[in-house]
Parts: sequence; C-alpha cells; structure tokens
Amino acid sequence: MAMVPVKEGGSMAFQCPALTPTNYPVWVVKVKSIMDAYGILEAVEPRALGAEPDAKKAKQALAFLFQAIPEEMVLQMASFTDPKQVWDGLKTRYLGVERVRTARLQTLRRELEGLRMKDGDLVDDFATKLTGLASKAISLGCEIEEKELVRRLLDAMPKSYLQIVASIEQCFELDSMLFDEAVGRLKAYEERIKGTEKSEDTQGNLLLVSHEKSHGCKHCGGGSSSRDDLGRGRGKGRGSVKGRDGSERYRDKSHVKCYKCGEYGHYNNECPKLKNEEANLIDEEPTLM
Repeated sequence: MAMVPVKEGGSMAFQCPALTPTNYPVWVVKVKSIMDAYGILEAVEPRALGAEPDAKKAKQALAFLFQAIPEEMVLQMASFTDPKQVWDGLKTRYLGVERVRTARLQTLRRELEGLRMKDGDLVDDFATKLTGLASKAISLGCEIEEKELVRRLLDAMPKSYLQIVASIEQCFELDSMLFDEAVGRLKAYEERIKGTEKSEDTQGNLLLVSHEKSHGCKHCGGGSSSRDDLGRGRGKGRGSVKGRDGSERYRDKSHVKCYKCGEYGHYNNECPKLKNEEANLIDEEPTLM
C-alpha cells in the first residue's frame, strides 16, 4: 500500500487502501476519511450545479484515486480529468444501477429485521454482525440512525436477556442512548450470567459428590454394595453362587464382616465363636440329664 503524507500541525502518514472486487463499502469509508484529512474530499463530494472545485485539490484527489484503484481501471479512466467522474464511475460499477442498488438495499433491510441473537452467542459477536449489515446498508445510501441500531439490538436479544432489556427500556432514554453504551450494558449482564452459571455448576458437582459418598460401600468405598446385607444373612448358602454346571462357587469374603465376633472373612452363621458355643451346649446336655 502506498503512503499518503498528511501534515496538519505535525507529520502523519496514511496508508492508501487498495480497491478490490469485494471491499468497496469499506474502501469508500477509508478513502473518504483520508481525503477529508488531506483536505481534498470536496473535490468528489456532491457540489452545487456548475460549481468547480479548487484546481489544485482536484488534481490531488485525481492522483489519489488513481493510486488507490487497480491498474486496469486506471487505463479505462485515464481520460477523466475530474476526480468526481472517477468517483461516480466507481460507485456505478460496484454498487450497480439504481434498480440493483434498491434490490440490494431491500435484502439488507430484511436481514437486519430478521437478525436475532441465539442463546450461547456472545454479545460482541452479534453486535459486530449487526453493525456490519448496517454499514453495508449505509454505503448503499440508506440512513440508519443510532437510535434505530439500539432498538434493533435490544429487539434481537434472546429470552435470557429479557430482564436486562426491560430494565434498559424503563430506566434510560433510548432515543439518546449510544449503540456502544447499549452493547456495554448487555455485556455486563452477560458476564454476570456466566458467573452465576459457573457457581451453580460448582454447587451441583459438590452435591453430586456428597450424594455418592453417602451411598458408598463402607468397606471398599466404591458405591453401594450388598455385601453388608450378606454379612447379616441367616441360614446357609448366602455367600455362594451356583455355576452353570451346578457346582457352588464362593464369593470373596475378605470384605465381609461378622456381626457376631466383629472379624472379617466370614458370615454370622460361619462364625467360629458361634460353633464353639453350640459345641459347649451339646457337651453340657448329658450332664443336665
């Protein structure tokens, strides 16, 4: 990109943006701002019928435009001596004739009216999309005021933003509110929502962990188990499982606690202490007889 020096109480150099087949709306905004800073914008802006621009400024504006457009266009417009002819020719080529311009403008208006922010989208991203469509419409000659952009922004918010939208509409004068101010208030609410959701997720995880711990096995610590119930079993065979061949296969009893003697490794009905007591009773019965 070429550098255009501008000296106005100092030294400043602007980059001359190159025109491409797709960047005309943005190119126009940049070029107009540079030409205005350089003092030559009046050479291409609409002027009174028959009025002639300053000759020196007209030459400077013409040279600037020839520097910013592609080389093939320079050859096509080489015969132009008025920078406004070049300016209007570019506008006709890239924006089309009036009918095409009107059709494009209607399409952009429909997109603006139908644009809605979805749950999960960021306010910044949606605001950028909205202003992008508005800029295209403005480049086609459509006048969109700040208050209209603010209203479109608020109307496009999802239900989760209904509370803040209602507060903004009740507490502030929308006709005098800046678009950036509305975006800032929505972003502040967005950050608060995110903080609340994170807090709720943390509390939910803590409750889940607490619930799992309360239902855990007190011997192995890995979730609810029926081994405690087996340890309380009455009768025989509660610790065994029959295989397909009919043979008995025994469970691992290392975690089974006997509630008779308090030791691990056997059930109540298998307790050696219980067997010793039964044997003593049998030995004592003949004596009693």
